[in-house]
Amino acid sequence: MKYIVMLGDGMADYKIESLGGKTPLEVANKPTMDFLARHGETGMVKTVPDGMKPASDVANLSVMGYDPLKYYSGRSPLEAVSMGIEMSDTDMAFRCNLVCLGDEPDYASKTMVDYSSDEITTPESRELIAALNRELPEYFPAFGTEYELFSGISYRHCLIWHKPFGDFSFTPPHDISGKCVKDYTPKGSGAPQIFEIMKKSYEILSAHPVNLARKAKGLRPANSMWIWGEGKKPALTPYKELYGVDGAVVSAVDLIKGIGILAGLEVLEVEGATGNINTNFKGKGEAALKSLLDGKDFVYIHVEAADESGHRFELENKIKAIEKIDSEILAPVLEGLKRAGEDYAVLLLPDHPTPLSTRTHARDPVPFVLYTSVKDLSHSASAYNEFDVSQTNFVPVGCELIKKLFAVGK
Repeated sequence: MKYIVMLGDGMADYKIESLGGKTPLEVANKPTMDFLARHGETGMVKTVPDGMKPASDVANLSVMGYDPLKYYSGRSPLEAVSMGIEMSDTDMAFRCNLVCLGDEPDYASKTMVDYSSDEITTPESRELIAALNRELPEYFPAFGTEYELFSGISYRHCLIWHKPFGDFSFTPPHDISGKCVKDYTPKGSGAPQIFEIMKKSYEILSAHPVNLARKAKGLRPANSMWIWGEGKKPALTPYKELYGVDGAVVSAVDLIKGIGILAGLEVLEVEGATGNINTNFKGKGEAALKSLLDGKDFVYIHVEAADESGHRFELENKIKAIEKIDSEILAPVLEGLKRAGEDYAVLLLPDHPTPLSTRTHARDPVPFVLYTSVKDLSHSASAYNEFDVSQTNFVPVGCELIKKLFAVGK
């Protein structure tokens, strides 16, 4: 038996007036997902425990079978693992976005124009991170020793603080799109130095040649660091020990890759995997299928595109992302397993909703389908969407759902 989790990050949504009161999942052309819903077990699952933020780190840990209340130690440390950054038990990691802020004169009065700076390219962002590493030590002697900044992918980077002190309160930049940052800057006794670094980064990056060239092309500049997502070194019980399977992860984002590494899963690299609507959907499906046919028992396929579209208020792209997951990943993977004579079980779901109306994550339960090629299951719905599925079943503890997937083959 082969096991698959198909995770469409942020696919779920609320009813949208321009869609006739329907959601993107309801209007998208997704015959494979709907087939699975008609012949599988469906329901809603609560992936975010009470008292925790509806973030992708929390929700994906839950979907993968790790209780966030036990295992969660922050977002950025998971990304640091994927980036190959060594952390001590006393280090603290922070996510560092390269964002586009408005041109208001005072930093605290600026507007969060774009949390991803028009999804700046990785080569461009590497130049900007290199400039910060060269110039920030002139103003902050501890930068480069006590603080280390590491380049990642596109707008996503990592700051390590080797001697952290005090308490912190940060706001993710994608939660404040279009808002003045004044009420969302870092808070807490350990935050003033972090805030000063962010302010100085604006001075350094605003006039950088990379950003001048981007503006000349009509693109948004990546003119400031935005620091958030703090956490300590994480530890997860290996998947082999928990569930007795040998598996792999397919994702474009460091967060999911980091969880996979800590879980003892192989991280499959896919050329052209970007984390947005232009990602290599087909390549992700091909990598997942090859891994399963080459002997892996389990693969976790994560696609970020619908989530990014929700944050960016891109309705057409959100629908397109759902349709491409269906046609370029789910259908080819399941057909490939069928041709190979392999029995399989698949769990399909988002990690959390990313409603277009709010442009950020919601903590609502999400629709899931559990399907197996060996038999029809109960609690089936007529189609895969938030409302047909909500009439069938409810799983109150998200980290328990994965056990249903692995129980199918026993």
